[in-house]
Amino acid sequence: MNTRRVVITGIGAITPLGLSMAETWAGLLAGKSGCGPITRFDTGAMPVKVACEVKGFTPETYMDARSARRSDLFEQYAVGAAVQALRDAELVILPELAPVTGVVVGSAVGGFDTMLRQAELLRERGQRALSPFCIPMIITNGATAAVSIHVGAHGPSFSPVSACATGNDSIGQAAELIRRGAATIMLAGGADAPVSSFGIASFDQLGAVSHIGRPRPFDKARDGVVIGEGACVLVLEDLEFALARGARILAELVGYGQTTDGSHPIAPVQTGEHAARAMSLALAQAGVAPAEIGYVNAHGTATPLNDTSETAAIKLALGDAARSVPISSTKSMTGHMMGATAALEAAICVMAIRDGMIPPTMNLTDPDPLCDLDYTPNAARAARVDVAVNNAFGFGGHNSVTVIRRFSE
Repeated sequence: MNTRRVVITGIGAITPLGLSMAETWAGLLAGKSGCGPITRFDTGAMPVKVACEVKGFTPETYMDARSARRSDLFEQYAVGAAVQALRDAELVILPELAPVTGVVVGSAVGGFDTMLRQAELLRERGQRALSPFCIPMIITNGATAAVSIHVGAHGPSFSPVSACATGNDSIGQAAELIRRGAATIMLAGGADAPVSSFGIASFDQLGAVSHIGRPRPFDKARDGVVIGEGACVLVLEDLEFALARGARILAELVGYGQTTDGSHPIAPVQTGEHAARAMSLALAQAGVAPAEIGYVNAHGTATPLNDTSETAAIKLALGDAARSVPISSTKSMTGHMMGATAALEAAICVMAIRDGMIPPTMNLTDPDPLCDLDYTPNAARAARVDVAVNNAFGFGGHNSVTVIRRFSE
């Protein structure tokens, strides 16, 4: 049995709602939308005109100009969020801590924009026009690499890729490294920047993107995701180390469960049975009963198939408690930040515990009859939360769930 406890001591975030976790959290509680007309490229005849872009981000706030030129936007977001998280934790990775500090910051799609731009250069001007840094700017481990280099971490590092479940898997796997004694400190989370013509068009070809331009999770009129971007990084620490250094402990990560649908490359199993089992596994590791849960941050993509299957999964996993637990989909405000989204939603669970507030599911005006739980529609709600569950389900049938609890010695 693993006896090491894992606590969360810092959070950093770059999101469509703000350039910090504080700004993002305030926006969520206010029901603010991160959606707006796409500014990165000319949408022309494309049917999708809206995305949830990060606004006002300057990479030189966190790195020198030379490093910024040699990194994709998703890597810049990751470094920014990691720097913020360390500041929030009041932690500096000194040389003696470097060997026991690891990084797990995943990405679902890597450097979409760099890939598009470099492919255009190759076609128009030939190989000599390519950047010698295009490969490290494209590959999905780029965020972990950039963060590790920037903070000087020499412990274990890797980059999970499990589509929209990536952020949760990054946090869960990082916690397991601490539990087994392979690391003392982990920077964990996700980063993605898919708002490009290729990113938007390719997701739209799947039939997954909203043409209304307004994410409406669990609503009868929902028509898909609004593509978002950004990064969120959490500082995880071994409890004994955190206490010894006098760290402010935000919450404890107590459970992590993973399963796979093994059914379809895109569509979730509509019974929700495999997603429900991931929830049950996470709760079992945490030693938490369904009746103890104070909040579920739903995957809640606003796609027709996800929202009904997730509702079924919550009912299967929580039983009678499913009817009383507050649930919300914060993607209704941030959009779907791909590999970053579940990491941010784990951070939102921490904030719900800290502040006793449930963020809303916005744009929910006419609930789907098959989505008949308490989704906290359209306004934040005050409630004490001691245990929060974060659901994340990805293309390919990846199901990942984390359980976060109020810290108590």
